[in-house]
Amino acid sequence: MFFPIYLLSAAGFTVLTTEFVIVGLLPAIARDLEVTIAQAGLLVTLFAFTVACFGPFLTAYFSRFERKRLFISVLMLFGVANAVAAVAPNIGVMAIARLIPALGLPVFWALASETAVDIAGPDHAGRAIAKIGFGIVCATVFGIPVGTLVSDAFGWRSAFALLSVLAFAKALLLFIYLPQSVHQHQASFRSQFAILRNRLMQGHVLLSVLVFSGMFTAYTYLADMLERLAGFDGALVGWCLMGFGAVGLLGNWLGGRLVDRHPLMASLTFCAFMIGGMVMVVPSMHSVPALALSLTVWGVTQAALFLVSHARLMKAAPQAPAFAASLNIAGANLGIGAGALIGGRVIEQFGLDKLGFAGAGIILLSILLAGVLMTAEPRQATCQA
Repeated sequence: MFFPIYLLSAAGFTVLTTEFVIVGLLPAIARDLEVTIAQAGLLVTLFAFTVACFGPFLTAYFSRFERKRLFISVLMLFGVANAVAAVAPNIGVMAIARLIPALGLPVFWALASETAVDIAGPDHAGRAIAKIGFGIVCATVFGIPVGTLVSDAFGWRSAFALLSVLAFAKALLLFIYLPQSVHQHQASFRSQFAILRNRLMQGHVLLSVLVFSGMFTAYTYLADMLERLAGFDGALVGWCLMGFGAVGLLGNWLGGRLVDRHPLMASLTFCAFMIGGMVMVVPSMHSVPALALSLTVWGVTQAALFLVSHARLMKAAPQAPAFAASLNIAGANLGIGAGALIGGRVIEQFGLDKLGFAGAGIILLSILLAGVLMTAEPRQATCQA
């Protein structure tokens, strides 16, 4: 029963890795395409803003379609886009190659969990969602470092070529093994968008924007920080990112435990610890134990906040969980794009060594907002009662 879900989880790994792998490749792409690191960072912004602008609308529209054909089509789209990226001769073609998959990512991510529950049945819903989530988390914690190591060994284009092959291979596996399904209790297009009228829901989306803005103000350029400030070569940067990803599995476990107890408190707690990790990275660049500790704190909290933010929005709108998930994806990607822009400006105006402080400042704003939402939730519950 769970084999098709494992395949869907594996497909999710490829989809999410396509978005995030570029973070570890930015220095090499900038050198090869003869642009600045800040200009290369705009590729991250383009992908993220496209997801943010179109994600909820595309998810609400395509949620009525037969899921097997939909997921296979998304994977084939990713295969073509990654192939174009692998041969892109300039930054313009590369931008097109990043724009195309950005349209398919929110549709896949938001509907995958719902489809897994349809396959497994309501009695196994929790296990099904956990399996989908594992593929997504692995993409966020391992996709970037593996892509960086492949790039260092064979060139950055080879990373996109490998992702293209994987996308087509997984599309074939889904064609063979994924059963056909259409979600039976799909809310109407209008009723899904109605949840946006809720002020508390608007606050939750804004919280995702701030959290991911703070994260990616610094994380977008982490590979460049390790290269230029610590003096690491490409291989060592890749292994550092691998360690960053590995400790993220602990963050995923901790996030899963805390988010079920209190989603907003979990957000606040992990954000507080992330500030410490971000601020300490640059001062610890020339001390291996200190750098390892700061990257560990940052890596654990970042992975936890991916899961916590996703679950937090779904819990806030149980009547339309897939659409709520798409709102988190939109908010997160708006934050990712804004973070990449802010980080690029910080580098140009103040220097690479100030990124951690800039990111920490935005995370502090998210802590304040989480506190406001925690006081607003009981009042709304009282009003509804």
